[in-house]
Amino acid sequence: MTDDDVAHPGAVTSGTRPLEGVLVVAMEQAVAGPFATRHLADQGARVIKIERVDGGDFARGFDTLASGLGAHFAWLNRTKESLALDVKTPHGKTVLDALLARADVFLHNLAPGAAGDLGLGAAELTEAHPCLIVCEISGYGNGGPYDSRRAYDLLIQSEAAVVSVTGTVDDPIKPGIAIADIAAGCYAYSSVLTALLARERTGRGCVLDVSMLDAVTEWMGYPLTVSRHGSVPRMVVGMSHPAIAPYDAYPVGDGSRIALSVQNDREWVRLARTVLRRDDLVDDPRFATNAARVQNRAEVDSLVVERLSALDFAAAERLLLGAGLACAKINSVAELVDHPQLTARARWAEVDSPVGTLPTLLPPAPSSGWDVALGPIPELGAHNERILSELGLADTDHATSPSAQAVPS
Repeated sequence: MTDDDVAHPGAVTSGTRPLEGVLVVAMEQAVAGPFATRHLADQGARVIKIERVDGGDFARGFDTLASGLGAHFAWLNRTKESLALDVKTPHGKTVLDALLARADVFLHNLAPGAAGDLGLGAAELTEAHPCLIVCEISGYGNGGPYDSRRAYDLLIQSEAAVVSVTGTVDDPIKPGIAIADIAAGCYAYSSVLTALLARERTGRGCVLDVSMLDAVTEWMGYPLTVSRHGSVPRMVVGMSHPAIAPYDAYPVGDGSRIALSVQNDREWVRLARTVLRRDDLVDDPRFATNAARVQNRAEVDSLVVERLSALDFAAAERLLLGAGLACAKINSVAELVDHPQLTARARWAEVDSPVGTLPTLLPPAPSSGWDVALGPIPELGAHNERILSELGLADTDHATSPSAQAVPS
C-alpha cells in the first residue's frame, strides 16, 4: 500500500490495482464528473483534479456537514490530487497542455460551449493526442435543440419524467438523491473503462459523449417501454409497483411497516399457504397470476394487511422470511449508517481530509485480487508543487491568482 492508502478491515492488500499507471485529468465539479473519477481513483488511476483557484470545486462549499467539509465533496473526492489552476492564463494553458500530453483520460463536465472556448474541444484534443480518451459529461449531449442548455439534477429529472413516476404528473416528487448526476457518473465511469480496454486493442483513444438525459432515460426502463409501445403506464402511489402485487410497505401491529414484494406466482403460493393460511387463494382466479393480482390489488393488499396487522414487526419478519419471501425494514438514513450488514462486511473505512480523519464508504464489488485506493480528500491546490515539478514547470502567480473560469454544468 502507498502512504496515501488507509488500511481497512478485511481488505486484500496484495495485487496491483487494475488502473495503476492510468492518468486521468479532470475538470469537474459537483457530482457527475467527480462520481466517475472517484471510482477510477478507487481502482488505482491517478486522478488530477483541476480546480478554480478562487474556491475550487463549488461542492467544497455546498455545506459543512462532513465535520466541517462539504458532504458532497467528502463523498466524491478521496484519493485525488488537487491542482489549483487558472487555465485562462498563458501559464495555466501551458500546464494543462503538458498534462494532457501525458494523460490517458481527459474528463470534464464543463458548461455547454466552455470546452471549445478553452481550446479543449474533443476533435482538437483527439487530433493532437490520438491515444487520449476524452469523456464529456453534459446535460443533454452534443447536438439537438437542448445541447446549449445548462443542466442540473433537478432539471434533468424533470425533463426525463422521473419526478412524474415518483409522484404523479399533477404532483411530481423528486427522489431524495441526485439520480441524474449519479446515472451520468456511472455511465462515464463504465464507458471510460470500456474505452481503455478498446485502446489496448486498437492503440487509439476516442470521444465519449455522456448525457445526463440519456443516462437517466435509460433508467426509466419500464414506464418508458410501456409508453413507447403505446400504452399508458399505471400510476401508483407510495411504495407500490404498477406491474407487481403484492408489492408495498404494509402496516404491522406495533405501528411500524414492513416492505414486502411477491415477484412471481410461486411466491404467491407460499404467501397464501404459509403466511395468509388460505389454501383456497392459491388457485383463485382473482389472485393466481400476477396480472390478476395487479387487477385486484386492493383485495390483495387487504388480505396482507389483515394478516400482518395482527403481528409486530419481528414476528411478521420471521413469518415472511420463514416462508421464503422477501421483506425488509424501512430504515432511516441514520439506521443505514449502522446497518448490521454493512458493519459485518466492513463496508466503512477512514480517510484523511483537510478537517481530519473522516469515515468513507467502500465502493461496491470488492475484489479478491486487490484493495481499493483510499487516499486523502485533498485541500485546494494541495498538489500544485508536486505536479508542476513533475512537468518541469515552475509555479507562478498566474497559476494561483483568482480568475473567473468556465463553470461545469
